[in-house]
Amino acid sequence: MPIVQLDEYLIDQIAAGEVVERPASVVKELLENALDAGARRIQIATAGGGKTLIRVTDDGKGVPRDELRLAVKRHCTSKLSGGLDKIASLGFRGEALPSIGSVARLSIMSRAEGAADAFEIMVEAGRCEGPRPAGLTRGTVVEVRDLFQQVPARLKFLKSDRAESAAITEIVRRLAIAFPGVRFEVSGPDRSRLLLEAVPADAPLKRIADVVGEEFAENAVEIEAEREAVFLSGFAGLPTFDRGNSLAQYVYVNGRPVRDKMLISALSGAYSDMMAKGRYPVAVLFVEIDPALVDVNVHPAKADVRFRDPQLVRGLVVGAIREAMAKAGVRGSTAAAHGLMARFSGAGPRGDAGSTSRFDGFAPGAPDIAMTPRADFGRSAFARHPAPERPRAPFDAARAAYRPLEERFDEGASPLGANRGFMESAQAPFDPGPSGAPSSGPSPGSGRDTASAHPLGSAKAHLFENFILAETEDGLVLVDGHAAHERLVYERLKAALYGRPIASQMLLIPDVVDLPEDDADRICEEAETLATLGLRLERFGPGAVAVRETPAILGQCEIGRLVRDLADELAEFGTGESVRSRIDHVAATIACHGSVRTGRRLRPDEMNALLREMEATPGSGTCNHGRPTFIELKRADIEALFGRR
Repeated sequence: MPIVQLDEYLIDQIAAGEVVERPASVVKELLENALDAGARRIQIATAGGGKTLIRVTDDGKGVPRDELRLAVKRHCTSKLSGGLDKIASLGFRGEALPSIGSVARLSIMSRAEGAADAFEIMVEAGRCEGPRPAGLTRGTVVEVRDLFQQVPARLKFLKSDRAESAAITEIVRRLAIAFPGVRFEVSGPDRSRLLLEAVPADAPLKRIADVVGEEFAENAVEIEAEREAVFLSGFAGLPTFDRGNSLAQYVYVNGRPVRDKMLISALSGAYSDMMAKGRYPVAVLFVEIDPALVDVNVHPAKADVRFRDPQLVRGLVVGAIREAMAKAGVRGSTAAAHGLMARFSGAGPRGDAGSTSRFDGFAPGAPDIAMTPRADFGRSAFARHPAPERPRAPFDAARAAYRPLEERFDEGASPLGANRGFMESAQAPFDPGPSGAPSSGPSPGSGRDTASAHPLGSAKAHLFENFILAETEDGLVLVDGHAAHERLVYERLKAALYGRPIASQMLLIPDVVDLPEDDADRICEEAETLATLGLRLERFGPGAVAVRETPAILGQCEIGRLVRDLADELAEFGTGESVRSRIDHVAATIACHGSVRTGRRLRPDEMNALLREMEATPGSGTCNHGRPTFIELKRADIEALFGRR
């Protein structure tokens, strides 16, 4: 078959296969054009999940009459005046509009800034008609109808209208975070209305809360860092404020929303030993970098980027998030407190109704048992069982089981001393230790002022031989003793391991691992870094490396598998974390087995010492497995349970 040149219509349809994947792709391209035009108000209307209708209206600068036909021709753009090294706009390829016009019916109505009239063009099956006069006060209206009607193979692979509408909403939300000063409105018969009002430039968290959720603002720390002219800002959620998927991770490079594998990997690495496996952090990060140091022309969808120095950016993301978490101190997620409140109030998950009973006397609408008249005892089934005679003795306040909290008898009247409250008789007296001991913490009877000196308060009780109940200035804290001590031991082990070069174990016979030539080159380039972790290797001819020493803490390990995992990580992410992650896993296992176990009764000074060390240890809000180590209940929440507010 001879070589022929494809016609423009077929070329546009081929390009549309990469640019226009689904209705959400169309909305993304049209929104980027509107934002590049300086729009401050954007309205999106859809029908049939975007397959029947997509209409985007903006108040931007508009398109002049003599440029309307150029706008729907391939590789025609006004955004590359500085070349590919200085891209300052969201769009730049000049492929979106002609690609959309080749697979749908496209109309563009626009009134350029300062023009007296508006004009409209129509594109169908690659043919352009117009421009002709139209009625429009300002801005641009782009309407796309019957998407993929001429490409039925693509149409049948689309999802339901509801799913496509949700994808469009997600596109709008992601762009709205990067442009908080723009008002976005999404409506249509196939969806519920979404309105995101413009917010001031000095309140970026307001727009983020509108998109991610109000709880995020309460469970996030601010990120701000700089390294070698690369700026990172945004907000990162606490490790205990996680999600079951990565949809709540919003990453932007120079204002462009991206789904870059390296950046997502860096975000996961920052939470590597603070979050449970299978859970994902919530974060909104903005990377600002010189356009010459990043390539956004990787894919027509413009969702991937390539950095000139990916390790610099990765290190900045990981380091900034970890430093921000350390500076934030010990903080618990409000989600855990809300879950506990729900269980207390009866709204949380519970077991099978047939196997457990619940007291509903205080539930809304339930009968007030205290006000219900009692039946005559003579008619009761228990009337034939008379109560046994009990020996009567004079009341002794010092020995009474139900004595008042503020006992008003002399200390000598009780062998345990005065003011014992609800303390068990077998429990040792609460002794916080010497007043000068830093680990003792405030004593339980020293008052609210002393308790407020520490974020986790002072220990009041040890429940179920594991949980520490502490009182703070404005609430209560319930600490999982084993999980908290596990994190503390783990951090001490890591500090001891990484504070100096990790001890290595020399192999009697070097282990030679065969690898593809490229993988062997990547590993040997990182040989110096790997040596600090106890893994010493060198090149052993073409396509092989010889491992001479391995980290001693790993013991007997599968060297070949370890080296191949390293090679895969270096090829995909440009960094090798397999050795460090395995060392951390061993340290986490030692910490888990070496921490205080459930069932050991802690003394008051031990509990307070644990609380003080938690406050001084970064990441102590979760254990090594990602479970929360404590839950905080505010006084207002407790009062609400009893109807006091």
